[in-house]
Amino acid sequence: MTAVSPAAATAVAVGQSRELVLVRDLTRTRIVQYAGASGDFNPVHTDERFAVEAAGYPSVFAHGMLTMGMAGRVITEWFGPESPLRYEARFRTPVFPGATLTARAEVESVDGSAGTAAVALTVTDRHGAVVMTGTAVVRTPAAGGAGAEDK
Repeated sequence: MTAVSPAAATAVAVGQSRELVLVRDLTRTRIVQYAGASGDFNPVHTDERFAVEAAGYPSVFAHGMLTMGMAGRVITEWFGPESPLRYEARFRTPVFPGATLTARAEVESVDGSAGTAAVALTVTDRHGAVVMTGTAVVRTPAAGGAGAEDK
């Protein structure tokens, strides 16, 4: 994606979409780094033995908020880092080490008078399984946010 100035940004329209690969081969190190940054040391995220033997998962797995944070990039790279007004997510399935995640954002509605757009988000793994869905309300480029050219 190539960032452009707001004046050069094209109008935002219903149905426009963007995709962004968020991570290739998610590492355990990145998950533990997120635990440290967030202060969330729940052992299902950091202790393999606990995750498998006590909790019954096949492995440790990423924090939902790590996935949500990475997914937010598709919004900020499209509309600009100060564009999000609201961002919500629903975590569908755990994200395990080794995952490759791709986010897709699609404009669902545009409120020209408010200079905002509602955007639906879907994050999938390399097998196409949906791991997160979400919504965002953003300022559109015409309202002063940075935009990005269509791919």
